[in-house]
Amino acid sequence: MPDSLHLTVRERSQAGEARRLALSWAADNGCSPDQQAKVALVISELANNLALHTTDGGHLLLRMLDDGGPDAVEILSLDQGPGSANFGACMRDGYSTAGTAGTGLGAVQRASEYFETFSQLGTGTVILSQLCPNKPMGIRRHQFGLTNVPIKGEVVCGDAGGYLDLGGGRFRFIVADGLGHGPCAADASQAALKVFKEHPKADLPTLMQNIHGALRATRGAAVALVEVDSSAGTVSYLGVGNIASSLVRHDGSASHLVSSNGTVGVVLPRLQPFSYTWSAETLLVMTSDGVKNHWRLDKYAGLMNRHPSLIAGVLFRDHSRKTDDTTAAVFRICT
Repeated sequence: MPDSLHLTVRERSQAGEARRLALSWAADNGCSPDQQAKVALVISELANNLALHTTDGGHLLLRMLDDGGPDAVEILSLDQGPGSANFGACMRDGYSTAGTAGTGLGAVQRASEYFETFSQLGTGTVILSQLCPNKPMGIRRHQFGLTNVPIKGEVVCGDAGGYLDLGGGRFRFIVADGLGHGPCAADASQAALKVFKEHPKADLPTLMQNIHGALRATRGAAVALVEVDSSAGTVSYLGVGNIASSLVRHDGSASHLVSSNGTVGVVLPRLQPFSYTWSAETLLVMTSDGVKNHWRLDKYAGLMNRHPSLIAGVLFRDHSRKTDDTTAAVFRICT
């Protein structure tokens, strides 16, 4: 069973189907009955919200959180509706612009262990709900967000992404994009992710060589590896293929990290990690080629201060090419 799920809601009649699919997905991923009930509640409210308050509907993205406990779930609601300059008013019970009871978003917030929103007038709204009863995520000094969405018509995404907390202020990240899309692409990217998790102590060139060996039996993938040492203020980067990675500073300026041509599992170039500087309030952003290159976070007032999952959601919502699998991974250390 895929550990992520993408649902599209355009009208209220689809809310029930979204709830059914989300409930089945949660059960298949091992969520407890109580957690399944929470997922069903949050999806129902967010789906109805999309149908009632937008013209074209929107997206619901669900994923299992590896670092949030055995049945931790993250849910993102994304729309390109009217947005709001004062979204906080929408959170108050009894507030409604559609003639409803006005308790939906309040119910979602109460069900969530971590809840955050971003709304911009004329651009749309993103809502983040994390259901992590065993390990609340909001108190962490570091935050990681990931959107991983298959191309329309496919059930599984040919991309994969993840991170490891190595301790001592060191973190490691991967984004892998299997060639093409569908199950064979997913086999390649998931094989890369498996090796990444199994070799946390290997240096980046050795790790890439290990991934290359594991991917020989697959169609291959573009792979990018990043290690952040926040204590030393350094970033090491090793990329092969068309994964785009950037260090984005608080003023919106970005340093783009350099990858080499090649395909991991097929043709591996000479492996040369590059070094960069890590500073407070920096964002690491990694995207597969399903995301357009010319995005700027400073066009969204206040977005850079929000949870990385909201940022990854905006990158998918506004900058997906829609012709390929789409992955965006975002990391920050809170100061």
